[in-house]
Amino acid sequence: MRIGFIGLGTMGTWMALNVQKAGYPLVVYDIHRESAKPHVDAGAVWADSPGELASDADVVFTSLPGPREMESVGLGEQGLLTSMRPGTSWFDLSTNSPTVVRRVGKLFHKKGVDLLDAPVSGGPAGARSGKLALYIGGDKAVFDRQKKLLDAIGDQVMYVGSIGAGTVAKLAHNCASFTIRTAIAEVFALGVKAGVEPLALWHAMRQGASGRRRTFDGLDQFLQDKYSPPNFALKLAHKDIMLATELARELHVPMPLADLTYINMTEALNRGWADLDGRSSMRLQLERAGVKIKESVESIKKTQELG
Repeated sequence: MRIGFIGLGTMGTWMALNVQKAGYPLVVYDIHRESAKPHVDAGAVWADSPGELASDADVVFTSLPGPREMESVGLGEQGLLTSMRPGTSWFDLSTNSPTVVRRVGKLFHKKGVDLLDAPVSGGPAGARSGKLALYIGGDKAVFDRQKKLLDAIGDQVMYVGSIGAGTVAKLAHNCASFTIRTAIAEVFALGVKAGVEPLALWHAMRQGASGRRRTFDGLDQFLQDKYSPPNFALKLAHKDIMLATELARELHVPMPLADLTYINMTEALNRGWADLDGRSSMRLQLERAGVKIKESVESIKKTQELG
């Protein structure tokens, strides 16, 4: 079974390498040919277009920035639709729009090709180590048949439901994450302005019911006011919250805090923070409250040692 992999960026490069390490023959494509060097050096075959790659693959993975790129790779000139054979499968690892995934999936279904949405969660470190969650939507029989292959990419591979369900789960996960960060900024601004020292407030919140579930452990960059290098860039966070709120509008689900988070992130983008960590948008609430938080790494570690 030959595997095709398109999109060798921050996430895709490691996922593709892990597929190779699992022993699968690989054919690769990226708009930047130099990105494929580690894979070609390890024995992968280079393809000059998505269509050329698809003609030589039994299963295709794509790891792309978003819906526009996924749709272009699938339906564009020399795209996957031109060359994928009946009985083959396409797993889209991108964080996408469920509406786009379902629409594109119908077109591929007519050709006898199964499209499954398979967005991942775990960041670049997880992509490298293989400790990723994969949320799969699509034909359950195809999922079962390719489960061993999917296990080469992540350690938490889960079937969520019909096509689009994986994307909905990923958007719900990321929307919750980014919305919680906005709420945390609000309560920190309130607590500090009311006279509570930031680390004392952080310690108190970590020992509450939500804090004991480690909700607040990921605040080191926020507490340091240091957002570079990013763990998850603001421009990507902005895209994910946009997709989630679009879905909410399609389903007539009111999400005022998510809408506020989107507005917040848009303002942060307009500040020129696109390539900073997504948590950089939390600065805005502190500015509005007239509060500064900038703690040292050492003081944060000492507070963590308190439990």
